Amino acid sequence: MLAYRHQFHAGCFSDVFKHALLAQLVLALGKKDKPFFYLDTHAGIAHYDLAHEWAQKNAEYRDGIELIWARQDAPPEMAPYLDAVRAENANGKLRYYPGSPCIVRRLVRARDRMVLTELNRKDCEALAARYFRDRRVTVEFSDGYQALKAHLPPPERRGLIFVDSSFDRAREFARLTQGLAGAYRKFATGVYALWYPLMEPMAMRALERGIIATGIRRILQLEISVHPGELTPSLRGCGLLVVNPPFGFEVTARTILEWLAPVLTRTGEGGQRVSWLAGQ
Repeated sequence: MLAYRHQFHAGCFSDVFKHALLAQLVLALGKKDKPFFYLDTHAGIAHYDLAHEWAQKNAEYRDGIELIWARQDAPPEMAPYLDAVRAENANGKLRYYPGSPCIVRRLVRARDRMVLTELNRKDCEALAARYFRDRRVTVEFSDGYQALKAHLPPPERRGLIFVDSSFDRAREFARLTQGLAGAYRKFATGVYALWYPLMEPMAMRALERGIIATGIRRILQLEISVHPGELTPSLRGCGLLVVNPPFGFEVTARTILEWLAPVLTRTGEGGQRVSWLAGQ
């Protein structure tokens, strides 16, 4: 876990998928006047240089943000996310990619509050240096799943919790399920967004059974596949579980994924799914 550095993967197709959806969740919470709390359990460094040697090693951004950032046919629902990327590349050339903290910070209001946690010490130091003057943002060196216990329920009584684990430890699906169950018991009205990679079918069925067994009533499941029907050495697809999705988010998510899936698959055969894992 401590060896994981997102710089190697910044701007990849899974970043595009989850960050476009995350931006819409933030905006949905901002429609009400009352302030809300945002918790990012695996925050990274918030800003990535795609010219860095680590990003260039696999150049995963070429199959992600590079495919879409300059397109003129994106639906309006993609605009908040794409505007955040373009704001980091004012000269019109793609070099920098904003991570989830950077995207969310752009969209939150003055009365909203952010807590960013990161367990890689060097990345946490970089994150803290970026936001040390920002009163709306608190950066903590801690385990993301412990942060769920420490910060919930928030005093605002409204919140968005983004769990974006690197999945480089064994039993991460079990840890994700247990973390969600514990957090939900403390803060049942919160909106939770949990990212996961698509793995072999048996593992995916076990994840779904475990999540359903928590008894949580409203869970929207979103998935995208860039290698449909295949198991490949690289990540073939990913998903996002959204607990207590805001009103209208399902329709927004469908629009985003219907446009993204064929664009992010060079063959034009990308797959996507929007369905209710629990409730409706």
